[in-house]
Amino acid sequence: MNPAGYPIESVPLQGRNDGFPGQPGGSSVVQYTTVDITSEPPKDHIIWSLCCFMYLNPCCLGLAALIFSIKSRDRKVAGDMNGARHYGSTARCLNIWATVLCCTIVLIVIITVTTITVSVNQAINYHTNSRYTENNFRY
Repeated sequence: MNPAGYPIESVPLQGRNDGFPGQPGGSSVVQYTTVDITSEPPKDHIIWSLCCFMYLNPCCLGLAALIFSIKSRDRKVAGDMNGARHYGSTARCLNIWATVLCCTIVLIVIITVTTITVSVNQAINYHTNSRYTENNFRY
């Protein structure tokens, strides 16, 4: 069984007969697959899609990325490497968009909260200082 579609090579081994009864004295054959390093299997980005789905899900991009990752994994198991690459590429793009959008939203919220906090703090200080100076001039 060769699900990856790689070529199978057979290597004969020399058998050894030590005189034990029932042990074959002939040669054995071991099959192993060779992996071509240049043709890397397509990535499905399933872990990144799960993280985007659980934590970074603006506009449901994380859900869409997860669906395409699962489709990519199914295509890879079925042996359709071109389909797996296509779905994996789409999942990668959706993951990038979800990550960028979420980071941008988080950055905008941090800047907004910081600006509002500083403005409120300055207004409280101004109001406290103006009341203190008014009370000093009454005496």
